[in-house]
Parts: sequence; C-alpha cells; structure tokens
Amino acid sequence: MLAIEIISYGKNSKLQVSNREKPVPNVNEVLIKVAAAGINRPDIMQRKGLYPPPEGASDIPGLEISGIVIELGSQVKSLNIGDKVCALVTGGGYAKYCLADENLCLPVPEGFSFIQAAAIPETFFTVWSNIFDRANLVAGETLLVHGGTSGIGTTAIQLAKCFGAEIIVTAGTDEKCQFCIQLGANTAINYKKEDFVKEISTFTEENGVDVILDMIGGNYFPRNIKCLSEEGRLVQIAIQNGAKSEINLLPIMLKRLIVTGSTLRARDLAFKARIAKQLLKNVWPLFESGKIKPVIHTTFPLVEVNQAHELMESSQHIGKIILTID
Repeated sequence: MLAIEIISYGKNSKLQVSNREKPVPNVNEVLIKVAAAGINRPDIMQRKGLYPPPEGASDIPGLEISGIVIELGSQVKSLNIGDKVCALVTGGGYAKYCLADENLCLPVPEGFSFIQAAAIPETFFTVWSNIFDRANLVAGETLLVHGGTSGIGTTAIQLAKCFGAEIIVTAGTDEKCQFCIQLGANTAINYKKEDFVKEISTFTEENGVDVILDMIGGNYFPRNIKCLSEEGRLVQIAIQNGAKSEINLLPIMLKRLIVTGSTLRARDLAFKARIAKQLLKNVWPLFESGKIKPVIHTTFPLVEVNQAHELMESSQHIGKIILTID
C-alpha cells in the first residue's frame, strides 16, 4: 500500500512516500480503506523525533482518519464491511489502509464528507476529554482557549458555546481574532498586540476565567495562573513554548486552583472508548443538526504531505489541514 514514512528526524526531518504491506486486523480491529487523514501537531513532533509512537503502534504518522471498513477482525461485532467511519488511531493514518479498534470508530455524521469526518477524532476526543471531563466546564462559566484558530481551538469554541459557556480566545492576527468571534467566541485577543492578562482582567471585571485550555506552556504558565478565577482550572495539553516554567505556589493556594494536563495517544483503549461513547451521545446530534462542524482550512493529496506539514508549522492556517487519499 501507499504510505508515508519518516526518513530523518530533527530540524531537517522529512517525510517520503513509500510502499508498505497492507496491515492485517487483530481480533477487535477493522481495516479501513482511508479516504482522508487529519494532520495534527503531534505528527510534526513525531517527524522531528520528539514524540515517538507508543509501543506496538505503527511508525507511520497520522492519528485520525475517515474511510470505509473493508475487513473485520474475528471478534468485531459493532461494525460491518462497507461502513463509513471516522476513527482515532495511535498511528498509521498517513496511508491507503489503516487499522483501528472497533470501539474507536464512529459513524461519519449524516451529511458529512470524508474530509470533514477526518477532522473530527483527534480534536474532538481531546477537547471533550479535557474541557468537559477533566476541567468539568459547565454552563455559565468562562473558558479561555489559547490558539483559537487551531483545530483544537475551533473545536473548543464551538463545543463550549453549545454547552452554555462564555469563551475568550487568543490568536496571532486581527483576522484570526475576527474569525473566532464569528465562530462563537465572546471576545478575542491578539496576543501579539495586547497583554492577554490585562485584557482578560478587564473583560471579566477582575474575576478571571474558570477554565483555561492551553497548548503553549513555557512562559504562559505564570500568566495563566494570573488569569484564573478562584477555584479555576488550568488544563495543559501541549507545550509549544517549552515544558519548563517558574511556579509561584502562593496564588495556587490562595485561589484554590487546579493545575492538570493530559496526553491522549498513550491512553488505553478503554479510556478512549469511553470518550467515543460520550461523543456519539452528546456531539453527534450537534453535527447532524448542523449546529457545529469541523473548520477545514485546506486539503493536500497524500503525496504532498511535506507541504501540508510546512503549512501547519507556519501557523498561517485556520482550522484543520487534511490529507486526501485517492
């Protein structure tokens, strides 16, 4: 099968088109003929040698796919050959065929294309798990999302809005800020022009925000602590500005803050399957009613994967970048 391999790691890392043997499903897996695959920041990190796949996972990048089930493992009961699905996978998505556990496959929402469906799993699993399960965001609370026009950001804005939260985002251009407001954010801060700590204090009348979803880390950490309200929750899901930061414990104690974080790829199947069930129950009706949909910036054919990665690293995109497989 056609597949994408990492041929070198580090600063000058590259991807190349290659041929691989078509994988064979284990008892609880299905083989999917891939129509589209989402690109995510962890794919960039893996290409650079900073995020190796978990033990037993494919070394082919790609964490979310859509396509048609063409083969079933011997104990698969919930899917049939010919089903149109999207799936969260631990690797292998940048290929013509990919394996997925049956419990991490979800039906392509009614009216959605394969391209739209491929933009769902990684971001919606991540946002649901961290905002609603881990941070327990509820209606009436205020959420701050850094990187509002990323795949994670555009997902978080829509979901939080549907479930009654007020949303503040940061973004790097006025155009991106305006897009976030049109998508549902209550206010957007251009972090290159404005001090988001000061702006959030003004917007919240010095009360702060209840939940922060942060992908930046590094020097954002002490600033995030300043932005949180009493009983506020900071959820760290990536560290684009680095893993280390100086911590002042006093405001954490005085405001009774919760600082937490997570990664998704290495979690066990049972954990991910629980998220899948929650999404099917709570989010799929929103897709099918037209209330929310993934934001797609552009698509690239699989053989242009290096150009697709270059675009993601430039941060010029708004929403998801998708690979299409003919």
